[in-house]
Amino acid sequence: QLQLAESGGGLVQPGGSLRLSCAASGFKVGNYVIGWFRQAPGKEREAVSCIGTTDGRTNFADSVKGRFSVSRDDTENTVYLKMNMLMPGDTAVYYCARESTFCGTTVPIRANRYHYWGQGTQVTVSS
Repeated sequence: QLQLAESGGGLVQPGGSLRLSCAASGFKVGNYVIGWFRQAPGKEREAVSCIGTTDGRTNFADSVKGRFSVSRDDTENTVYLKMNMLMPGDTAVYYCARESTFCGTTVPIRANRYHYWGQGTQVTVSS
């Protein structure tokens, strides 16, 4: 069974940090590009980050560059999104998803290339 399961969301104050997890089953995360997306109420889904396969390349939205990082643990078959210096604008449901092509700074993170999605985890940044 192919499955992606996000966890780690919650309520955090501005300036705080959270680490989100994307645990995969039915496939190896090291064999696919994994993307992170978010969607706030009333807003369009937004690409946040991605991590590549063998080359380990990553990409980030301008709004999170310098604050977020993404990593992969092949032993745990999990991809992580570390979020630092969180701001209220980061409040959203965060999703991870899988594609099979490319992740890097030379190509946009396009949601229509991701065909398998998790159910999301809520991140709320508020005082």
